[in-house]
Amino acid sequence: MASQCCHLTSKDLTVIEDQLTHLATACRAAQNCSAQFQSPQMRDLAAAVAQHHTQQYDALCAFLNGCQ
Repeated sequence: MASQCCHLTSKDLTVIEDQLTHLATACRAAQNCSAQFQSPQMRDLAAAVAQHHTQQYDALCAFLNGCQ
């Protein structure tokens, strides 16, 4: 995996940084929605969406950490 990272340009890193920002924002939004829903099904769905975004964020961070 490290060989892929050696070829990341500053533009690539900017795109990854933007993606991390979007994932974090989407996770917070889903968490906020989950807290506001009255319906248990909607609360669970929003919590699942938040978890999905968290997993994507963590995976992207793990990729970057593997590049060090």
